[in-house]
Amino acid sequence: MMKPLFLALPIIFCCWQKLSAQTFFGQVTDVKEVPLPGATVVWVGTSVGARTDEKGEFNIPFPVDTTKKPLQLAGIFGEARDTFLIEDLTSYWVLAMSANVTLQEVTVRDEVTGAYVSVLQPIKTEIINRAELRKAACCDLAGCFETQSTVQPTTTNILTNAKELRILGLSGVYNQVLVDGLPTIQGLTYTYGTGTIPGSMLENIWVVKGANSVLQGYESMVGQITVFPREGGIAEPLSADVLVNSFGEKHLNVGLGEKKTNWTNYLALHTSQPGLKRDKDNDTFLDLPRLTRYAVYNKWRYRKENENGLSAFIGARFVDEKRIGGQVEFSSKTHKGTTNAYGQTVHFYQPEVFTKTGYRFDANRKISLLASLVTQDQNSWFGLTQYNARQRSFYANLQYELFWGKKQAHDLKTGLSFRHFLLNEHIGFATSDTLRRSFDGDYYREENTPGAFVENTFHFQNDRWIWVAGIRADKHNAFGWHITPRTMLRINPSANLDLRASFGTGWRTVNLFPENIALLVGSRDIEFAETLQPERAWNAGVNVTRRFTLDKIRLTATADLYHTRFQNQFFPDYDSNPSKAIIANFTGKSVSNGIQVEVSAAWSRRLELRTAYNFLDVFRYQNSEKIRLPFNSRHKVLAVATFRTPGERWQFDANLHWYGKQRLPDTRLNPVNLRRPDYSKTYSVTGLQVRHTFRRIELFAGCENVFDFRQLRPILGWEQPFARGFDPSFAWGPTRGREFYVGCNFKLEKKTS
Repeated sequence: MMKPLFLALPIIFCCWQKLSAQTFFGQVTDVKEVPLPGATVVWVGTSVGARTDEKGEFNIPFPVDTTKKPLQLAGIFGEARDTFLIEDLTSYWVLAMSANVTLQEVTVRDEVTGAYVSVLQPIKTEIINRAELRKAACCDLAGCFETQSTVQPTTTNILTNAKELRILGLSGVYNQVLVDGLPTIQGLTYTYGTGTIPGSMLENIWVVKGANSVLQGYESMVGQITVFPREGGIAEPLSADVLVNSFGEKHLNVGLGEKKTNWTNYLALHTSQPGLKRDKDNDTFLDLPRLTRYAVYNKWRYRKENENGLSAFIGARFVDEKRIGGQVEFSSKTHKGTTNAYGQTVHFYQPEVFTKTGYRFDANRKISLLASLVTQDQNSWFGLTQYNARQRSFYANLQYELFWGKKQAHDLKTGLSFRHFLLNEHIGFATSDTLRRSFDGDYYREENTPGAFVENTFHFQNDRWIWVAGIRADKHNAFGWHITPRTMLRINPSANLDLRASFGTGWRTVNLFPENIALLVGSRDIEFAETLQPERAWNAGVNVTRRFTLDKIRLTATADLYHTRFQNQFFPDYDSNPSKAIIANFTGKSVSNGIQVEVSAAWSRRLELRTAYNFLDVFRYQNSEKIRLPFNSRHKVLAVATFRTPGERWQFDANLHWYGKQRLPDTRLNPVNLRRPDYSKTYSVTGLQVRHTFRRIELFAGCENVFDFRQLRPILGWEQPFARGFDPSFAWGPTRGREFYVGCNFKLEKKTS
């Protein structure tokens, strides 16, 4: 199985010269060297043309007559047009359009469409840019989806406010979160990883549902979230923002961007400081944890990836975070590990380094190496349970890319990858613990997974048909070989209609305690019924996107249908025995069906509206009975509105989330005082924000959960936190209530000549 892939590599390397002689490759930017996606380039006097992609790059066939030199190539964007003389057809050209109207068009497009579906990607890709992130208080990555319907941030432990990002109603472990194309959030970093990335340091977020590329690995089953931090060549020389909320929490971010001839650098500093102790529902437990975080991020880049020759970026990040939650009188200095007061403390250090180094031989050939090393050391107490863990993870991906075929229309990527994962955990119980739980001890796991992959993107009929086909093979040191095929298809029957379909498989190994924090924070014992096998699932989906105009209103409508079927899945069995969580593989029928319909409208620069409806049917069959998975709303509605005054000095944003009822865990076997209804209530959450812009400062104020809906006393057994039946993972709705916040953004613009 591996031989054909390795035999193909030398053939590919030898054929590049013949293939590279039929196309011209380059990039279109404005005078500030900002890439212009969606621009048109055409050979003057011919009908041979192409459009630029998301990075402003284009790949255009040569005209029939190449004997006339220099050739003239026209760049067109909006109402702007520039003509360039091309003397060397073998070089990579960067075409900088000089017309002032070009810069205005770029600004308008970015401001009006803060979130949109890419028209250039063969896979349905929802792009969230900085214009969209300004519409809410994006204190961390989870908060960046307040105006989105595809990703659902969900709290997994209300006492420490741990969150995961769900897609298609399934746990966040089934979608992959990438930072700069690297899988850095997994295992121990999964529990609190989304909270350590502040929204202010992000440039874009790309969200993909269903099957996607095999290039980044085998783990993504239902989607992929790719985070692109800011860079020195794009970010302002100096930016800062401050946010304070009504709970007393403080968030401060500072960014420094620098650009030299061949080098750029971006430095981001972040801190969060704890708020006040509040217990609004009088259950003796804090409504939110006291969070202290310090983080620094730095990324150096050498030359652009689309330039011939060597290019590279190298970055580093360090996070020091402490969370304290529990009863109001709890003190981490005097009460930790005692029965005087219940508390949870989590303190971890997370250093990481990452890099991408590439060499572009010419317009059609490139080789690149991506690598990252992430470590985390964590000390924590959950009541009378001590959990200390250390994780080391290393990832490397060596990839070769070649444009081939007639007019170099097709894009082949192939390469090798390697993952090393080491997790060392220690669980102990305080001497005052009377529950007689049996899962204390040391847990050690080391994984080494080499792999190989190949993926080709075929372009037919001037990109009206784009087909992506990929496959990878990985050998796990404990579970052997796994083959992961995936394919995606995009058809454009017309310029304003996109039809997409996808199919693929994915698999992953289970990180028991980091991914199931309820096992540590509750009072249940654990019964290990069998050795856990890798989870595996296949996913199929279709999507329709239609763009049209109605007078001066631009509208986009999308409809999605996705089906996920698991061959093997794991979730702790909490229903069979109220005092235990049973750990076993589930090989029965487990399904997620998801439907999403979304319509967005934009009128000039003034008004944006978007509404979406999600239907999720997530269930499994157990003993011939269909059981819906808990904490999933079958029906969800989102409405988002933005209004800007003339001149855009004022901006008003509003969002409304409505959630249908959710099935809750079965508590019929519990004592009467620990029983809960089978289903939650329906509820809605509304957010409002107003922003005023000065020359260098933006002031904003807002309110989340305007009507103060709260799930009252969500902690099961809160009266006796050290007794059997205590469970703080029973939250199905907001628990902190209404939140007001105020803040400001400051930025020092780049100097223009």
